[in-house]
Amino acid sequence: MEKLDRIQINPKICLGQPVIRGTRITVSIILKLLANDKSIEDIIDMYPELEVPDVQEAMKYAAWVVSDQILETQAMR
Repeated sequence: MEKLDRIQINPKICLGQPVIRGTRITVSIILKLLANDKSIEDIIDMYPELEVPDVQEAMKYAAWVVSDQILETQAMR
């Protein structure tokens, strides 16, 4: 995996949730905004302390986290 240097995990910041370094903006907030049809530009307008690479790295982090998740699903009939 490539190095994700914009994501910070610290138990003393936001209860250890992954955040964009130097902020209290969680990866989950960014992902929820994207999932609700907000564009990267919209997110940066809402959080001007963010940069485009911050949002992109939040997406990469999420993809990495779920890539090893195995879900048991019921076979389709």
